[in-house]
Amino acid sequence: MKLLYITNGINGAGGLERVLSIKASLLADNFGYEVYILVLNDANTNCFYNFSDKINMLSIEVFGNPFSYWQNYKNGIKKVVNEIQPDVISVCDDGLKAFFIPQILAKRKAVIYERHVSKLIEANDRDNLIKRSTIRFKWWLMEKKAKNFARFILLTEGNKKEWPSLNNKVVIENPVSFYPKTSSSLDQKIVISVGKISYQKGQDLLIKAWNIVHDKFPDWELHLYGKENLQMLDTSNLQNNVRFFTPEKKIEEKYLNSSLYVMSSRYEGFGMVLIEAMACGVPCVSFDCDYGPSDIIRDGIDGLLARKENVENLADKILQLIENSENRKNMGHQAKWAVTRYLPESIVQKWDNLFKQLVTEI
Repeated sequence: MKLLYITNGINGAGGLERVLSIKASLLADNFGYEVYILVLNDANTNCFYNFSDKINMLSIEVFGNPFSYWQNYKNGIKKVVNEIQPDVISVCDDGLKAFFIPQILAKRKAVIYERHVSKLIEANDRDNLIKRSTIRFKWWLMEKKAKNFARFILLTEGNKKEWPSLNNKVVIENPVSFYPKTSSSLDQKIVISVGKISYQKGQDLLIKAWNIVHDKFPDWELHLYGKENLQMLDTSNLQNNVRFFTPEKKIEEKYLNSSLYVMSSRYEGFGMVLIEAMACGVPCVSFDCDYGPSDIIRDGIDGLLARKENVENLADKILQLIENSENRKNMGHQAKWAVTRYLPESIVQKWDNLFKQLVTEI
C-alpha cells in the first residue's frame, strides 16, 4: 500500500516530528508500506529524529506573497499525488491551509487529517477583541472544512470536545518513543520538565511553584530542557536550583536520571513527554489541563493531577512525591506498567487497520 504524509517539515524537535518518525518508520519497516513524506522547502534535511531509510522523502517549494505561496502549495501537492498515486494520504499540518487539501484533490483519494494540537494553541488571555474574533472565525472554517476528510484523527477523547459537529472523528493515541528495560531509581534529587519555553507549556507557572518547593527542599534541582524565551522566566531566587538545557536527542537518559516529571502546560494536544517519562518509570505531576493529562495519568495511582493553572496546588503535588519516596517509587512502578498501552506496535496496528478500512471504502 502506498501512503503519503503531507506536512510542513520533519527537521524540528517537536512532538509531531517525533511521532511521525516512529510510526512512518514502523509502517515502512515492519508493515510493508511504501511510505512517502512530502515537506515544504526541503524541510527534511538534518532531521532531529531518525527516519527509516525505506521512506521516500519529497519536497515542494512554496514562496512569495500569499497568492503565489498558495498556488505553489496547491500545484505542488497535485503534481506529487498524480505522480505517486497513493492509496491513502495523511495530512499532518496544524495550519489552516491543510484543511483545503481534500478540496485541492477534489476528494479523489482517501484523505485523512491528523490533529496534533489543541485549538487553544492559538488562544492567549492577552489577545484583543479583533484577534479573538479572527481566531474564532478560523476555528469555524476549520471545522467546516474538516468534514471533507475521510477521517479526522484526534489524540484523546477530550480533544473530541473541540470539534463537536464532526461525525468523522477517530481517536488514535501517540506511540511512546522508547521503552527501556531499566527504570529510574527515583533516588536522584532531580525534577525534569521537557518542552519549548512558552506560554502554552507554562514554565512561568512551574517556576512560581518551584519557589514554594525550593523553600522546603533547597537541595532538589529543577532541570528544564528547552532554552527558548528564557526572558519570560524569573529565576532570580533560584539561580543555583534551576538548570536550563537545549533540546536533547537522548532525552531517555535524562528521564532515567530523574525522580519526578512535571508538566505545567496551560493546554496540550496530548502530552508525549508524560508517556516518555512514565516509560522510564518516572511518576508525573501535571496540571489537569485540556487535553491529555487526565487520559494518560491515573490520578493517585501512577501520577498526580493538579488543578489547572493553580500554582499552589502544583507545588503541593510535587512536594507530596518529594517527601514520600515510597509513594514515589510505587507510582513510578505503576507508570511503567500503565504506559505499555502506548507501545508503538500496538498504536501502529491501529493505523494499519484504519488504512486498510479506508482503501476498501474508496
